[in-house]
Amino acid sequence: MSNSPNPKAAAPSVKNPSPPEKSAATIALGWLHTARFLTTAPQLHFLPELDVPEIAFVGRSNAGKSTCINTLTQQKQLAFASKKPGRTQHINLFALGKQGGTDAVLTDLPGYGYAAVPKQDKIRWQQVMANYLVTRQNLKAIVLMCDPRHGMTELDEILLDVIRPRVEEGLKFLVILTKADKLTRTEGAKVLSITKLQAGGGEVRLFSATKRTGIDEVATLLWDWAHPDAPLAEVATAAPADT
Repeated sequence: MSNSPNPKAAAPSVKNPSPPEKSAATIALGWLHTARFLTTAPQLHFLPELDVPEIAFVGRSNAGKSTCINTLTQQKQLAFASKKPGRTQHINLFALGKQGGTDAVLTDLPGYGYAAVPKQDKIRWQQVMANYLVTRQNLKAIVLMCDPRHGMTELDEILLDVIRPRVEEGLKFLVILTKADKLTRTEGAKVLSITKLQAGGGEVRLFSATKRTGIDEVATLLWDWAHPDAPLAEVATAAPADT
């Protein structure tokens, strides 16, 4: 008679493990990936009145704004990158959230400061953007693109002065130093330190679409700003990872 153990009897009982949690960055990037075109407006009075948080992206032409938006949303052509910088002079809105619902909006403002644009057009669009940044009621955050090789320009400083009163009232503010892959580590650390002083209390992040630097950090920051009542740390804990 064989004394070999019964494999069924010997097998220890194993409980079904809990599914792993989704990371905060995964949730934030998944949310940004839902971005879809909402509307475009040549002037402020054509913009729809919205009651969801709005996050505006601004910056000089050639600062990498379109690339940044497309990278964050993981969509190659969501934000239009004109072959003639400064020529795109419309305010473009993109809805965020599950299909059929919108919980936030990304606003792509025209690039400013490009030399090929007539002075009259520059002045007009600076006034349009200033009015938008000062008067848009549901605006909750501003993201300023800046090429770290050139630093913050005079026009960037003017923009900071325009939004300063709203920042003091609670408007969120982020400077994204694009094209960080063009810098050495020492150069990146230096420009990051300098820009933090210039930003006057705003957040500052190095960003590179090529090396994927700063993408997770920026995505989670934008989520938290758009969902103040649902911090990403709590959402991530409650959300199981896809299997």
